[in-house]
Amino acid sequence: MAALLEVEGLKAFYGQTQALHGVSFSLQAGGITTLLGANGAGKTTTLRAICNMVRTQGAIRLDGQPIGGMATEEVVRKGVGHVPEGRGTFTNLSVEENLRVAALTRRDRQAVGRDLDMVFEYFPILKERVHQQAGTLSGGEQQMLAISRALMLSPRLMLLDEPSFGLAPLIVREIFRIMRRINEEAKVSMLLVEQNAALALELADHAYVLETGRVVMSGKASDVKNDEAIRKSYLGY
Repeated sequence: MAALLEVEGLKAFYGQTQALHGVSFSLQAGGITTLLGANGAGKTTTLRAICNMVRTQGAIRLDGQPIGGMATEEVVRKGVGHVPEGRGTFTNLSVEENLRVAALTRRDRQAVGRDLDMVFEYFPILKERVHQQAGTLSGGEQQMLAISRALMLSPRLMLLDEPSFGLAPLIVREIFRIMRRINEEAKVSMLLVEQNAALALELADHAYVLETGRVVMSGKASDVKNDEAIRKSYLGY
């Protein structure tokens, strides 16, 4: 299977502070790859770097085409949807307005309508809340809306940053179940940053472990999950 995303020698900087030190990894088309590691390891920075939200050096390719240095909105147009930590919904807009704002750059209104139906099929609770102000939704519903907003971009690749953060375990399980459906049915590849390593390794097919801005371990998710030394040394469980 061909690589959809290739990252080589990626460095990232916040001002003069270097956060990533030559990170390299790839993500297969149709796959789910997870980035694991402790807080401050560079996971969120990696997602931001792919979207050109921080200063970077190194190579980032989507479908073989360089996207490093592109404006963030251009990266989005290439088919990359970003679900940031903290959800990032427009709290003063309704559920429907949030979804339609996400699709503003798309020209095929018919396809937008179909994707809206698809989102409501995955997350029926959002259809019930379609006219409700996003800021009044529960935390789980806001996370569902954030994922749905990214889906309305018609992405080939979704970058998901801590989708379980602050949510009850039952809600997290439901969201991860639906993410699996989206991957399998809508053929959306995913790059997942998740503090709950056990849950991430259940969903993903490949894993990379980061420590202080460097990849220190990689392999099939099943291998990482079953390697007690890796779990104790890098994942803390």
